[in-house]
Amino acid sequence: MRYGTILFFCISAIFIFSIYASADAFQIEVVPDEISPGEAFTIKVTGAKTSRLPTASLAKKKIYFSRCGEGCFIAIGAVGIEAKPGNHTIKLRIEDKKKNLSLIVKHTSFPVLRLTLAKDKVFLSPDDMMRAKREDKRLKSICQIVSERLWEGKFILPLENDISTVFGTKRIINEKMISIHRGMDLKGQEGEEVKASNSGRAVLAEELFFGGNTIILDHGQGIYTIYMHLSKFNVKPEDIIFKGDIIGFVGSSGRSTGPHLHFGVKVMDINTNPVSLVKLDLQ
Repeated sequence: MRYGTILFFCISAIFIFSIYASADAFQIEVVPDEISPGEAFTIKVTGAKTSRLPTASLAKKKIYFSRCGEGCFIAIGAVGIEAKPGNHTIKLRIEDKKKNLSLIVKHTSFPVLRLTLAKDKVFLSPDDMMRAKREDKRLKSICQIVSERLWEGKFILPLENDISTVFGTKRIINEKMISIHRGMDLKGQEGEEVKASNSGRAVLAEELFFGGNTIILDHGQGIYTIYMHLSKFNVKPEDIIFKGDIIGFVGSSGRSTGPHLHFGVKVMDINTNPVSLVKLDLQ
């Protein structure tokens, strides 16, 4: 009897342990787990025993997941360019399980560019200022909408050309005005083809004060790409776009001093370094 009792308790303990082990059997990976301010990262969950999407947040901003297979979920997040160096905590929840994930933001020095421009390129008239503010408010409202995932695989650069101005560059204009470059400028010739960075839906294709002819693509999960200073459009709002499609052509429209493409990325409404998004392994 004593042997049978011991055996019963051993089997029971193994059964109970297996329940808890299977509940916690999923794996979580943050890649890269060390980034610079303004960069993107992925959170990947594998081996999950649930069909419900995980939830996560960083600095009170939600991070949105999509499915990547059975028991597999993936999200793309980002930190703002103003993020302080040090350890940041991502709060993740899967069913009733909560996990704190570590993300390190490293100290980074951004380039400084000094420019001398004509006054009419720096100071705006009251009417232009009103227009610029109105457009900025509208763009912010567009990029706060979170839709279903449309992107597939890695993001690509819209032009395979050299970068003329990198993300995060501090521009000091006429020794007075300071602005931070929240996208990247790619060199280009007038009329050169501009490709979609990934699959998505065109949510804007119109002429803006600063950006000139501007296209915004919604890729889902709160991820947007922005293409400015185009000479012509090749898409219209509500068009479904596939990665690599020609969406427009290089120009110098808006507040531009010559033909080039300003390429911007928004993740969770955060201005994000496009290079960091392109580097993510999303296969």
